Order: sequence, then C-alpha cells, then structure tokens
Amino acid sequence: MSEGIMIGIVVFTLATFLGIELIQRVPPTLHTPLMSGSNAISGITVVGALVVAGGGYGWISTVFGVGAVALAMMNVVGGYAVTNRMLQMFKKDEVAK
Repeated sequence: MSEGIMIGIVVFTLATFLGIELIQRVPPTLHTPLMSGSNAISGITVVGALVVAGGGYGWISTVFGVGAVALAMMNVVGGYAVTNRMLQMFKKDEVAK
C-alpha cells in the first residue's frame, strides 16, 4: 500500500472515532445550533460540487458533480427541516394567550 493511502486511512479512522466521541457528549440544548452549523458546511459542499460539475473536466466529473449537488442539496433541505422542527418544540403555544 502506498504511503498516501495509508495516511488517508489513518486520518479517516481517527476522524471517525473523534466524531463519535464528540457527538455522544453534546448536550441536547446544543443540537439545534450544531445543526445550523452543519447546514452551513453543506452549503459550502454545494458550491464545491457546482464548481466540479461545471468545471469542464470531462463527462465523468460532470456526472459526479451533478450527483454531489443533488445529494448535498438533499442534506441541506433535510437539515433545515429538522432544525425548524426542533425549534418548533421550544415555541410557546399561542392558543394559551
């Protein structure tokens, strides 16, 4: 195995374990702000995928770029829907007034 692939595997494995540990230790009151941050990162992913899809690097990059745009947009829309639903839980009922 080449050295670059081995380093990539090690970094991926360490990032996975670190991500699991961090997510398990997040209190429920912080989930909504973290979802908003994740949506911002997914927005950056959409921009990167658009650059790859329209970059003229060949048909295969265009196909993968369009697929990446579709998947990233689903992630953004789903993330905002979940965030909105979580925020609705903290609103007071207006009927009680």
